[in-house]
Amino acid sequence: MAVQMAVNSGASLWGPLKELWETVEGAVLRRQPESFHLLDLQLKKHKPHFLSLFKNPAKSAEQREKVRKASTEGIAIQGQQGARLLPEQLLSEAFILSDLFDIGELAAVELLLAGEQQQSHFPGLTRGLVAVLLYWDGKLCVANSLRTLIQSRHGKTFTLDLSGELVSLTTHFTDELMSQGLTRRILSLVNEINLTREFERLQKERGLGNEKHRKEVSDLIKECRQALADSLFAWTCQSPLTKDDTVALISHLETVSAQADGSLDSVNLALVMALMYCLDVSFIEQGTEDREDLLQALPLLTERDYVSAVHSRLMDSEPWKLPGLQAVCRLTWALSLRVLSQLPQGSALVEFTEADEALADQAVLGDVFLFIKEGMLDCGSFFQEEFYIRRLHSLITDFLALMPMKVKQLRNRADEDARLVHMSLQMDNDPPSSLRKDLDHLMMLIGEFYCKDPFGMELGLEFWCPTEPLQHNSLQGSYLGMALQRPPQKQVVLSKFVRQMGDLLPSTLYISYLRMLKGLANGPQSAHYCFSLLKTNGASHGDNIQGVTGCPVSWEHFFHSLMLYHENLRRDLPNPDAVHYRHPPLRGITQRELEGLNSFLQLLTTIITWSENARLALCEHPQWTPVVVMLGLLQCSVPPVLKAELLRCLAAFGKSPEIAASLWQSLEYTQILQTVRAPGQRQAAGIEVELNEIESSCEEYPLTRGFCHLISTLVESSLPFNLGAGLRVPGFQPYLDFLRDTVFLAFPTRAYRHPAEKWEVADTALEVFHKLLRDYEPQPSDFVHEMVELQGEQVPAHKPPGHSIMFHLLNDSPMLALCLSVLEEGVRQLDTYTPFPGKKYLESAVLHCLCLLDLTLQKEVVFMDLLRESQASFLISPLEQLLQGVSPQTRRADHIVNVARYLYHNDSNPEAAFQSAKILRRIANYPNIQDRLVGDFTHDQVVSDKLMAGFVECLDNDEAEEGTETENGASPADIDSQKKVSRIRHETQVHILNLLITSLELKTPNLALYLLGYEVKKRVSSTNLQDPGVLGCPRSCLHAILSLLQRGTEKRSGPVLTQHAPHLAELCYQVIYQLCACSETSGPTMRYLRTSQDFLFSHLQHLPFILPGDQIAALSQMSWLMKTAAIELRLTSLNRQRSHTQRLVNLLLDDQPQSQHAAEGEAGMEEETRSVSGFLHFDSVSKVRRKLLSVLDAIDFSQDMPELLQLDFFERTQIEQVISNCEHVNEQGHTVCNVKLLHRVLVAEVNALQGMAAIGQRPLLLEEVNSILQQVVERNRVRRSLSAKRHALQSWRSLVETLLTACPVDLIAIEERQLIIRDLLLDLHDKVLSEDAAGELMPIVAGAVFTLTAHLSQSVLSEHQQGAALESSSGFASIANSALHLILRKLLDFILSTGGGYQRLRAHLYGSLLYYLQIAQKPEEPDTLQMAGRAMWERLTAPEDGFSKLQRENLTIIESYGRALMEVVCRDACDGHEISRMLALALLDRILSIDRQNQWLVYICNSGYLRSLVESLRQDDIALQGLLTPQPPLLKPLYIYESKIALLTRVAKTNQGAVELLRCGLVAQLIECQVFDMIPDSEAHREMRDPSGFIPSPMDRYRQILLPTLRLFQVILTSTTMNHQQGSAQILQWLVVHADTVQSLLRCPKLSIGALQELSLLTGIISKTALPGAPEMGSEVNGAALMEFQGHINRFQRLCLLLLSRLAGSERERLLKQAEMTAAGDSAERREEMEVAMQQVCANVMEYCQILLLQSSAQAQFSICLFSPFGSEPAGRDGGRADLTSSLPNMAYSRVPSLGLVLFLLKNSAADFFRFHQSHRQSLGKLQSLDQLPPEELKELCQGLVPGPGGVEKISSVQRSLMANKRLVQLINNRAKLLALCSYIIETCLFVLWRHLEYYLLHCTPTDPKDSPLPGATLYQSRLADDSFGSLQASTGRGAISRVTQQDLELLKSDVAAGFGEALQRKLLEVENLYSQVRSRYTFIQALVRRIRGLLRQPKI
Repeated sequence: MAVQMAVNSGASLWGPLKELWETVEGAVLRRQPESFHLLDLQLKKHKPHFLSLFKNPAKSAEQREKVRKASTEGIAIQGQQGARLLPEQLLSEAFILSDLFDIGELAAVELLLAGEQQQSHFPGLTRGLVAVLLYWDGKLCVANSLRTLIQSRHGKTFTLDLSGELVSLTTHFTDELMSQGLTRRILSLVNEINLTREFERLQKERGLGNEKHRKEVSDLIKECRQALADSLFAWTCQSPLTKDDTVALISHLETVSAQADGSLDSVNLALVMALMYCLDVSFIEQGTEDREDLLQALPLLTERDYVSAVHSRLMDSEPWKLPGLQAVCRLTWALSLRVLSQLPQGSALVEFTEADEALADQAVLGDVFLFIKEGMLDCGSFFQEEFYIRRLHSLITDFLALMPMKVKQLRNRADEDARLVHMSLQMDNDPPSSLRKDLDHLMMLIGEFYCKDPFGMELGLEFWCPTEPLQHNSLQGSYLGMALQRPPQKQVVLSKFVRQMGDLLPSTLYISYLRMLKGLANGPQSAHYCFSLLKTNGASHGDNIQGVTGCPVSWEHFFHSLMLYHENLRRDLPNPDAVHYRHPPLRGITQRELEGLNSFLQLLTTIITWSENARLALCEHPQWTPVVVMLGLLQCSVPPVLKAELLRCLAAFGKSPEIAASLWQSLEYTQILQTVRAPGQRQAAGIEVELNEIESSCEEYPLTRGFCHLISTLVESSLPFNLGAGLRVPGFQPYLDFLRDTVFLAFPTRAYRHPAEKWEVADTALEVFHKLLRDYEPQPSDFVHEMVELQGEQVPAHKPPGHSIMFHLLNDSPMLALCLSVLEEGVRQLDTYTPFPGKKYLESAVLHCLCLLDLTLQKEVVFMDLLRESQASFLISPLEQLLQGVSPQTRRADHIVNVARYLYHNDSNPEAAFQSAKILRRIANYPNIQDRLVGDFTHDQVVSDKLMAGFVECLDNDEAEEGTETENGASPADIDSQKKVSRIRHETQVHILNLLITSLELKTPNLALYLLGYEVKKRVSSTNLQDPGVLGCPRSCLHAILSLLQRGTEKRSGPVLTQHAPHLAELCYQVIYQLCACSETSGPTMRYLRTSQDFLFSHLQHLPFILPGDQIAALSQMSWLMKTAAIELRLTSLNRQRSHTQRLVNLLLDDQPQSQHAAEGEAGMEEETRSVSGFLHFDSVSKVRRKLLSVLDAIDFSQDMPELLQLDFFERTQIEQVISNCEHVNEQGHTVCNVKLLHRVLVAEVNALQGMAAIGQRPLLLEEVNSILQQVVERNRVRRSLSAKRHALQSWRSLVETLLTACPVDLIAIEERQLIIRDLLLDLHDKVLSEDAAGELMPIVAGAVFTLTAHLSQSVLSEHQQGAALESSSGFASIANSALHLILRKLLDFILSTGGGYQRLRAHLYGSLLYYLQIAQKPEEPDTLQMAGRAMWERLTAPEDGFSKLQRENLTIIESYGRALMEVVCRDACDGHEISRMLALALLDRILSIDRQNQWLVYICNSGYLRSLVESLRQDDIALQGLLTPQPPLLKPLYIYESKIALLTRVAKTNQGAVELLRCGLVAQLIECQVFDMIPDSEAHREMRDPSGFIPSPMDRYRQILLPTLRLFQVILTSTTMNHQQGSAQILQWLVVHADTVQSLLRCPKLSIGALQELSLLTGIISKTALPGAPEMGSEVNGAALMEFQGHINRFQRLCLLLLSRLAGSERERLLKQAEMTAAGDSAERREEMEVAMQQVCANVMEYCQILLLQSSAQAQFSICLFSPFGSEPAGRDGGRADLTSSLPNMAYSRVPSLGLVLFLLKNSAADFFRFHQSHRQSLGKLQSLDQLPPEELKELCQGLVPGPGGVEKISSVQRSLMANKRLVQLINNRAKLLALCSYIIETCLFVLWRHLEYYLLHCTPTDPKDSPLPGATLYQSRLADDSFGSLQASTGRGAISRVTQQDLELLKSDVAAGFGEALQRKLLEVENLYSQVRSRYTFIQALVRRIRGLLRQPKI
């Protein structure tokens, strides 16, 4: 029991029923796929609801008790755990509701709970009031479902084209219902449900709220009754009722009463029509396929009892409540009996069928035709239902065709009555009272019935028999006539009826007959036939001038009479100067004649409205001249009603432009509106007087309305600019002034007998203004002050009427004020929700006012620009500012608010809401107004709520429907009004969304934030978005947008909106994206979407959206959604919301099928199929396509391009020019051509052609114009399509990049990441490399490929770093080698496919290729110092590692592409965009580095690209010089230069390449570069830094130019050992040419890291140029040049030795300390670099010394001496220098360093060696036990690589250990390098020391200053005289050394012996043991140590 007593929070009386209706509607009306099973389930579930229609759950004491205790004990709610306590207030409301509707107490509680849930959808209503609406809405859902199910039945009248199984399901289901007594239930409900009674009950219990609520409740109740009646009607349309049901229906109709105006209400009308269809047998004649089946099912033929029962009820003489209704039923039955009597089956029913005449007589006596006209046609809903019209048409035509005798009786009776009337008139008696007007009523009925044709069926055609072809008398004619199909008998009879009724027509029937003809002429063909009839009628009497004896119903008669009236009345024309201008008594025209004239004019108007041929034929008739006669009559004294008819008739003539032009002139000539006043005339004349005096006094304004209508029609047809030329200033202005000043501005102040007419007058005037403004395009000529000559004087010319209206609307004019007042009045009236007279016209007037405002806002920009350019003197204000003015009625600035309030009436006035949204959207473009708007909208809370509700209601609207013609604006005429309204509602939604999008781009506060529910009075980011209703949060536009998008997301088919309204969905997604992308709204929005809606996941799971019909919209939808997803991924990653990120990442990247795709909502059959499929495939789960790849699949890379224009008349180039002139950027940012503007331009061009030839070719020209326009439309589509694809691809790319870059790395395992990137890369390439891929998409693809390759490379490298990649069979990483090769091939294909163009695009591809090649690059390995020990054979036979293998395979693939690839890369490297060149150069560098066969090198050399590159260095020089200016310049030239030098350095690394470079003149080019001489001078300039830190200082920039060049020289010197002389000669030349620079660098006073790097490279080059094979220049150059050359080299040597003394001495420690102090953050690394650079300089200088010593002589005794023979250490160098100088005054010893320096360097290097060795061993130990290192040490290691103080804390432990590993490898390799340098320095120092000691101690002879030099010395000097180096050295070394004394030598020996002690020797030998022996130089140090020791020990001889 407890289960049964649980409450359904969705309300069982509403929620499930709503669901039922949605299912029925989806299956039957929307024809949704897969809806059959759902419908079947729903029908089974809800069958009781249909059987006990509208029956409520009963009350019970048990329920009442349970509800009473709900406030204390709580109540169970379905789907929720535990009991919920309900407040007392709700329970008391539940009891009231239970009593009010007589429903169970629990049901009442459910309704209230549902009301509470739905309250946000009904702002301003309490839950109780909402519950009332839900109660009736539930009832309506059942009624609508019933009606729809019955309509879908198979039957005799119509079909909905549904599937057979669905029709059989609904037919079977409804048959069951009918058999259970559905008809009686419906009839009793129609009686029971009474609106007044229901309202009284609701009023009593306070169940009615505001006006809107009352209207909604009343509409629901009315719709319930209507739907029930319609159900019965639909049933009888398809199949007849049973006997009992039919009798019950007749019984019900007996009691029906009419409304106040005598007509039936729509419910009873439906029941009457139901009975008429029930008794209908006319379908038998149609002869459809299933006719026999239908006949079998027809009880009229099969059941005698049925006929008997119906017959007896209808023959019953008891009068009904409505006798007319009884007559209708009798006539219907009589006609059915007549049809039955003609059937073979009817013979059995003779006793009944014989009574048909009697029944018909009774019906006619019951005024059947009058009742049909007044009781049925006057019911508002009659003409809204097509099948009502068809049935009544059938009734009327059957009566005329089946009962001709009855019709003849009616005619005879009418003729008799006419004679009686005529006699009584002649005898002045009253007409007899017994006169019947049955024929009169019949004709009136036919006229009334056929004059409305809302469905365009033109049923009246059946009354016209096309007889023309049968009138030929010739043989051929008759033959043709026979060939035509003979018209049906019925049509012949009806046609005969029309003609015979017109013959000898009595005067009493004259008006009726004309009215009938007017009805029957309604339609294009019918009008033509009617025109022919009237023409034929008068044809035989054409000769009779009087026309008296002719047929009175003919054109001849009509127009002749009209001319006579005119002639007669013209004599009575009043004198315009008479004081009183009144109509005198009419002469010769009676009231009857007036009515006749009116009828004739109405008939004429109908015919010429429909038939253009008739219009032209009548107008051009020479005798009748209708236009002239009518205009003449307008000047006569006839009643305003007749004048109004005449004006309407003229308006119909004016539909043809040909007639309109002449009509304007005639109108002006006749001065209907007086535009020219005679000089002496005192008083105005014409229509103005009639309006002011006659119509105003009568308080009726037919003439004014007629005149406005005429002007409105003429304005549309043609608008002559020279109207009235010669007599007045030409133009339309007087008419406009009259309409504006006299009609429009005065309309509110006039009195009206009929209140509706007030708004009709306003509407007709506003319609003219609207048309004039719509067709106006501002032109520069409108703003020029033109004059015209009039009667000899110059007067100002009139402006176009549109200009005048614009001027009035752009000023605070009465016209604008009245338009705004009309809008205010309109919204006030609409807010009452009650019908009032003239409502239709008021709504139309409001619509015109809104259109005027919209058009003004649209055109004002151009208008104001032209005004500004013309410098005209008049002033205007922008309309958006005027709209902010204060309203005189309310004293508030509420004009824009009033416009916005129309959105609240979207249900009743969709067009006004549409225009309102358009206006608001235009105003929203102005940022300065937004702030004011927000203030106005939020000023009054009540208004604010209404406005918000209005916007939300428009967005929420279910009936909105996206049309296919939205692009073109105008929908075709055949679209029914419902579709049109749906389209308008959709457009309103689009405008509102565009308004939001526009506003969101503006500064806050803006309108969008207010409408979307964000804070506008506080900070936007402080908003806390909630579901509607939570914490009093109203339903905002954001909720509406989300509910639009969310609909259908729980089903497999995905969001409904994306399919049904693609453009709308696209805009909704864009709004969501903008909210997420804007920094202020992002936080609240993302939070809300994530927590309350789960928005992104629920939408992304349905990607990709596939819309076959609208690919562009689908792509745009996906674009915005993917961009939003990218933001979400980034934010959740930043905020560490790991589970959210993981969920989205899995959704996008998983290739495993989702286990639970469908949501819980899809139950029943769905679940069964799912479980079955699960059972079948449990073991073989195949992989599914990754979501990201599916989205990529949905982007079609191919694009059909429109063909070239094929033109015969126009010049193609000119047309293309015109097309480009008409192009503009639309709101979406696409460049499109304005087709309307282009059409105007082309048509104007065609119209400008003169001559007969042009006129003859005009159709062909117009055809070509059409083809051009079609081509342009296609071009626009292509552009939009490409743009959408670009946008989608860009969004896809950003999503992919976010996934790979922003999301935590550990979310995707490395192996999986590589596979994902592989899939993405391969798919991207496959798509872009297909033949028809659009080039416009390539750049985005290239960008994506770049990112993906970068991540692939990074992933593989990190895998290696983590040691995860074990050598496997597939490759050396998780991704197989084959996959990598495939990626490489596709990359190269892509590069080649770009051809000559797309250079910027290739930059991405080169970058990708570089990243790819990086994968095979072996990572840096620690130098353990053990490698050298391995034998060469071991290395050669070692297995190939993974890196080498991949590298080799990569090269094979690259080489397979041959010269094509080489050509592309080399061409890009030499020329083109800077970035492309840099990347192409880098790529060449990389390929050359792995190209062991040197194929690429050979190609570069042979094809001239290398020479081109070398020669381009000269051009770079000028740009590089500009770089060294103090201002931060563009750094492009620097980067390109670096790239070039890097490539050249790579080339130079092979001997072949270096030689080729020298041959190309590389060094010669660099010698000519002046940039090397431009060292930044002052300190300030040297260090001037860019504040951003990006642009380096001038000195740094200089070094970036110099250092790569020096490295290049070093590499050339190293590579060209074979041809050393050539290379070193050229480089020496460079050194000499730039000697000043070189010397200043060598002298560098301030040794920074940069300076040390320069010195290390310079000293290296200087030392290498001194190698054997140095140039012999003596023979080539003259002595002076040689002296200069030697001088430079001499200086280089001296400076190098000085450097040694600086770096080996005390300055060394100072430099290292300085390095630590200047860069605290990265001091360790900086110190290491400094150490390496200093050791390198020392090593280079010592190498130089060694080379010089070896060069001078192989033996010590002839060697030169570079160091002075002093062994004291440089620690006391300053003191020592002073002593030396004093003892040797002739020589500055400071210039010659002593041997003590070498000894000092030796000691230091030995000490350093052990320090470095110790550090190396420790680091190696740490590396091997990295896992065991404490966290502090790890942090310390990472500190060097992570910038910033807290950087280390932020990285993960895995990253930390990887970085520590990297840092240790760095340290180890640095120490290994230093060890090598130290070892080398030790060796060279020992060698130099040994050579010098050998010379000094063995070969040098000491002398006193008096003694002459030794002969040997002279000989030595002369021997070296030829040698440039030797002579140079001799001048420095030998000159100093020759003065060595014995004392010096002894001191030297003792100093060296002291310094070179046992300890040092042991150290040196240990160095050899530790290091040198491993490097395979066994005893070099040992031998030298031994020799030096020997020299020091041996005594001097």
